[in-house]
Amino acid sequence: MLKKIISGFQTGADIAAIDAALSCGFPYGGWVPKGRRTINGPLDEKYIALEMPTTGYPPRTRKNIISSSGTIIFTHGPLSGGSALTRNISIKEKKPWLHLDMTRHSEKDAVEKILFWIELNNIVVLNVAGKSGHKNKKIYAVVFNTMRAVLEKI
Repeated sequence: MLKKIISGFQTGADIAAIDAALSCGFPYGGWVPKGRRTINGPLDEKYIALEMPTTGYPPRTRKNIISSSGTIIFTHGPLSGGSALTRNISIKEKKPWLHLDMTRHSEKDAVEKILFWIELNNIVVLNVAGKSGHKNKKIYAVVFNTMRAVLEKI
């Protein structure tokens, strides 16, 4: 049974999942680079996050993957950049992962897929990753709505 949502708190998919958890009163957390670094500057202090000893994004990505039971990666289109790195680290660490290309799924379908995948893989701590907000302006709303609907069904 899912007990916590974590992410890297980056703009876009990451922060949308955290905001969905907050809106449902659901436990959340995750690791951020040193200095609470995001593409838009330091992460707002309202968020409770663990800080890495380094400023890089890849070590933070790996730490969130190994700190979770599995990872969902949201995109609009194929995996690339940090999203592809997330998949590759998940495979290397032998952690379950699910890629949801939201050009191929409705939010409703994504919710059902996520709930099935969580149960199938016994996910207790879910890492949510995906495109950043500066690369994909639509990703925040899609991830927020989808993850909020998932949490409301748990």
